[in-house]
Amino acid sequence: MSVEQIITDKLNHAFAPLHLEVINESNRHHVPPNSETHFKVVVVSDQFSEQRLLARHRLVNQALADELASGVHALSINAYSQPEWQALDEVPRTPNCKG
Repeated sequence: MSVEQIITDKLNHAFAPLHLEVINESNRHHVPPNSETHFKVVVVSDQFSEQRLLARHRLVNQALADELASGVHALSINAYSQPEWQALDEVPRTPNCKG
């Protein structure tokens, strides 16, 4: 199973998201072809309604602790409550790799 699929499965299980995107951005970095080391996640869940941004990031990092400890080098997290998601015009872009 790919790392992308594992991340998708774990986030679906942990947050029952209303919306989930797992984007492999490894190709935008200096890594070998077909790498799975850099990801962006967009997750919308009712569980984030009463959580501050840092708490949301901690929850996502906790859910993906094994992946972050064993090969995932970078994780961009965009975690929203449903009202925040509905009010959003677009998800922030991931900055370009500088290395």
